[in-house]
Amino acid sequence: MGAALALGALGGCKLETETSAALGEAKALSPHDAASGASAGSASAPASAPASAPASAPAFADVSVPSRLYQAHDLDWQDLMRQRAVPVRLYLPAGRAEAPGLPLLLFSHGLGGSRRGYSYLGAYLASQGVASLHVQHVGSDRGLWTGNPFSLVGRLQDAAKESEALNRVADVRFALDQLLASEFGERIDPQRIAAAGHSYGANTTMLLAGARVQRQGQVLPLLEPRIKAAILISAPPFYGESDLAPILQDVRIPSLHITATQDVIQVPGYYSAAEDRIKVFEAMGGPSKALAVFEGGSHSIFTDRSGTGGVSLNPKVKVATRELSLAFLDHVFVGRKEGLSRWNERYGALLQRWQPAAGMA
Repeated sequence: MGAALALGALGGCKLETETSAALGEAKALSPHDAASGASAGSASAPASAPASAPASAPAFADVSVPSRLYQAHDLDWQDLMRQRAVPVRLYLPAGRAEAPGLPLLLFSHGLGGSRRGYSYLGAYLASQGVASLHVQHVGSDRGLWTGNPFSLVGRLQDAAKESEALNRVADVRFALDQLLASEFGERIDPQRIAAAGHSYGANTTMLLAGARVQRQGQVLPLLEPRIKAAILISAPPFYGESDLAPILQDVRIPSLHITATQDVIQVPGYYSAAEDRIKVFEAMGGPSKALAVFEGGSHSIFTDRSGTGGVSLNPKVKVATRELSLAFLDHVFVGRKEGLSRWNERYGALLQRWQPAAGMA
């Protein structure tokens, strides 16, 4: 079956990222994220595989990653076929610039975000031996927050239209093509590529992962077969669709779903209860899927903003989220299970629910 989605529905529709969260993104950037170019150093994980999460609990007060452990490259690509800019930030392990065989995570930001967002995740993964490519979607990025404030709602509505949702999928595919063809391509293992996203970016990731969208009796060719796993953070349902199963049941790759009990989306014209994230998880197909639900929090706690969802809880959730992502990738790409088990032992107190797939724990 295919999905007969209403116009504007593909991105989860209207505004998946809280307006205040996106407006505050510039202030939320980590110090190391504000600099372009590369930072030299050395990382501890072997280039051929993601590192397992550290055995000891991290210092919750600091979610920043020492710049000596990763490199950050800002690349400004242009898709001539679509006449659309595709800026990206590539995080790589430091000290192993020429090492081949790196797993890759493709990351798609939420509405109003940028390639510099979610640095707590990208920099950390790179420090642990996983390349992370953060794609900026120019039709729904931080540029929305500039201009006449009285036309802001209109700009946001335009950013959530179906055409932009499809362009976001094309952005990620184009960025992957460009990366593999670039000077960095030889360092990436093409058999170990995953995609991830927050909010609108989670919808983008679901489309790339195999969500079925049907138009005029034809299923749109959105699936990206090079993607072998998906990490979905605060995934909204497809707007206007009451039955998610026909859209998501044919997803064939492992997926990790991350949310919180207060992961509520509430902006002018759109409301999505925290329970909607669970509905997406339940409808998702695939050989294996896992769910982590943090107690408390907020929709924007997973962005780079500090303090949202609780001053104390915010850094704890970020540290737990990035270590869970690493353990999941380690499980999918290497087959190691102990990382997920250790993660649950360390962070179980933060969770309202942890549901690993069979064979994950």
